[in-house]
Amino acid sequence: MPSARDVRKELAEPARRLREEIPDVIDAYATMQRAVMIDGALSAKVKELIALAIGATKECDGCIAAHGAGAAHRDATAAEVAEAMGVVILMNGGPGTVWGARALAAYREVADRETLAS
Repeated sequence: MPSARDVRKELAEPARRLREEIPDVIDAYATMQRAVMIDGALSAKVKELIALAIGATKECDGCIAAHGAGAAHRDATAAEVAEAMGVVILMNGGPGTVWGARALAAYREVADRETLAS
């Protein structure tokens, strides 16, 4: 399984090229993401956990890398991420055990690095 960092590196160049082709679409998506991922009725942390669970459900390594990091940056705990992955398993069965584990690993990759840095 590639690390979250490797996934982000692998996607950087194709994402840059796509942005060059459809900048308005990518900018609109980025604007929507900034508008959604703020504290509201749901905290930004809860929204990152939801996004991480959806990324695992959709089997999207790029989503898992991004929202695993987002959950870590929003101070989600490993227990919170693990419980969110329990919901992934509930809703997806066996595939949830694979993609849920990947999502927890992506979160831990960033969270562990940040813990060491502090």
